[in-house]
Amino acid sequence: MSSHLNWMIIRNNNAFLVKKRNIKKPFSKEPNNVTNLNSFKFNGLIHKKAVSVVEIPNRSGFTVVYKKAKATNKPTKNLVRRQFKAGARRSLFKVKKLLKANNYRTDLCKATLRRASAILRSQRPIKAKKPKAAAA
Repeated sequence: MSSHLNWMIIRNNNAFLVKKRNIKKPFSKEPNNVTNLNSFKFNGLIHKKAVSVVEIPNRSGFTVVYKKAKATNKPTKNLVRRQFKAGARRSLFKVKKLLKANNYRTDLCKATLRRASAILRSQRPIKAKKPKAAAA
């Protein structure tokens, strides 16, 4: 089936939707959705090529998970996982290079880099604040 037909079927009702009051656009918890928004562009279930960024549990980097377009009918070979544990600049450069080398969707490149950057920012050590000196 085409991705447009799949989107028409699952856009308003699926197991991954998170609908809340006073939120115009519902969120989505499906795998390979970079922004976690329920939209055709970022949906990871319907496209042959989809990408996501996941934090490594011991807070030492992140993993990029992406689909292989040729293995859509083989679920075990469908997803490829690449870990990035180098510094922030080097890791983000490698992610960008990976997406371009595989002729991946250019519309997902910026969102993927933003997600990876946010994960790396959250893993930074927290600086202790110095107490203010009492006024004399």
